[in-house]
Amino acid sequence: MRLNELLILSLSLFAEETKKIPVGGQAVIEGVLMKGKELWGLAVRRPNGGIFSENWPHSSRTQRMPWKLPLIRGVVVMCEMMATGFKALSRSAEVALEEEEEKMTFKDVLLSVAVAILAVGGLFIALPLWLAGKIATTPLYINITEGVLRAVIFVGYVAIIGMWSDIKQVFRYHGAEHKTINAWEHNLEMTPENIMTCSRIHPRCGTSFLLIAVIVSIIVFSPVKTLIAGESFILQVLSRIILIPVVIGISYELIRLASNSGKIGLCIIAPFLSLQYLTTREPDIHQAEVALASLNTAMNGKLE
Repeated sequence: MRLNELLILSLSLFAEETKKIPVGGQAVIEGVLMKGKELWGLAVRRPNGGIFSENWPHSSRTQRMPWKLPLIRGVVVMCEMMATGFKALSRSAEVALEEEEEKMTFKDVLLSVAVAILAVGGLFIALPLWLAGKIATTPLYINITEGVLRAVIFVGYVAIIGMWSDIKQVFRYHGAEHKTINAWEHNLEMTPENIMTCSRIHPRCGTSFLLIAVIVSIIVFSPVKTLIAGESFILQVLSRIILIPVVIGISYELIRLASNSGKIGLCIIAPFLSLQYLTTREPDIHQAEVALASLNTAMNGKLE
């Protein structure tokens, strides 16, 4: 699908305004997690071919002060999605691999968070910062180069892990998730066959959010780079890690603004949708069945 087709997809979603509640989700191991109005729905393909499904209630702190304030709500939503996503991934692994994993202790959680911070800090913050200092000389060009390198590293990382067979399978379920949501929002009869006719690209995908965040980081990190110019490399890396919540908050508000700005806003975010061709793959009808089961579970069996 070329850029003009991405524009057509975005505009058609705007044009086909529907009274149906917005849904979202993510791919997990051999399955899909969906978010309905009141429930999270998880569906996973069992090794014997059957589909396991379960749901649980969800509530967001963004409905209460001060968590619903602009900039803050984006960080809250991200944290809530990460927590729920981790729960769904752990549960899907138990079902798909038929393994009963031990419950993680608080120490295990802290260790996982620490490893994740180090990985993100090293690959997406420290590395582009170090390379930019070697390539560019003036502060302006260093900031721009750092941002461009961060985007290139991010896209390259996604492309490389997408070559791994297990990740490809997750990306197929990601595509099934998008197709199912597109079918729902376009008021199609919810059958696996109809789902397979839909696009695997969706404007609200978190992949597009991450790419926007990379671009926002160029603007957010620039004044800090000027203020601490000449300071140690470690301090510069730490300053960027501390500002990650600011980048997330601004990126979230930009996406909200674009989605509420009609055709102009959707045209602006259309180029970012192309990255989804790396994080999704064409699913088969069996994976569409799982995604449909997930949405039905999130709707508490009341899928229309």
